[in-house]
Amino acid sequence: HIAQKGHFSGTVNLIFQPAEEGLGGAKKMMEDGLFKQFPCNAIFAMHNMPGQPQGHLVLRDGSAMASSDNVTITLHGKGGHGAMPHMAVDPVVAGSAIVMGLQSIVARNVDPQQMAIITVGAFNAGVANNVIPQTATLRLSVRSLDRDVRILLEKRITELVHAQAQSYGVTAEIDYQRGYPVLVNHLQETDFARAVAEELVGPDKVVRQGRALNGSEDFAFMLEEVPGSYLLIGNGDGTGDGHGACMVHNPGYDFNDKNVAIGSAFWSLLVERFLPA
Repeated sequence: HIAQKGHFSGTVNLIFQPAEEGLGGAKKMMEDGLFKQFPCNAIFAMHNMPGQPQGHLVLRDGSAMASSDNVTITLHGKGGHGAMPHMAVDPVVAGSAIVMGLQSIVARNVDPQQMAIITVGAFNAGVANNVIPQTATLRLSVRSLDRDVRILLEKRITELVHAQAQSYGVTAEIDYQRGYPVLVNHLQETDFARAVAEELVGPDKVVRQGRALNGSEDFAFMLEEVPGSYLLIGNGDGTGDGHGACMVHNPGYDFNDKNVAIGSAFWSLLVERFLPA
């Protein structure tokens, strides 16, 4: 529609990005020269969001989605018989102390007005009830909405893990993998997208400053290089026919087909307003 009937003057780049979930397709495209081959003055993206009324548009300037880092902690102790714990060095006890200690970072090191999450999603050690294992592994998901908080979390997690491990006589190996950065929407481009949204669907169907989300999105990499904005389109809130309220990453999720026309119309209008003929 934009190519055949759009009234605009300029160049529109449509970015079809693979591997958003975990593999960082946005970063891969940028490393391959995306913005060098196809320069952009601004970039925009839209994500479907269950829980919001169908077709409503949600915008937010500033930090809009959290950074996401993955941490693997391997504790090395000394295995032994469960009946003779004094002859072993138990990584399970050390790991348990680390799990509890990690919660103190959010509670006591991070500004209470800032968001920070440290989730221990996996704790693997041993296979038998009467054997103290040689190693234990913890896997963490670490999130924040502020770049400085992200740096603080890495520093304190590293310090706390090594200190706790030493106090229990085990050694710790930390693999700290920085994932997606904080997604920060630029004010000018977000204001522009707000105006387009209100023109398209009306002010009563636009949330001008929605809540930040603790999920992550690799479009954040692109926003670090080019100014732009990432907005949401409501998939349904469970009212009416109840369609579309099931959250994403759920086998019951069902995309609301009514959003096809609204989403497409938003892009068409955005192009015409950004690049007037």
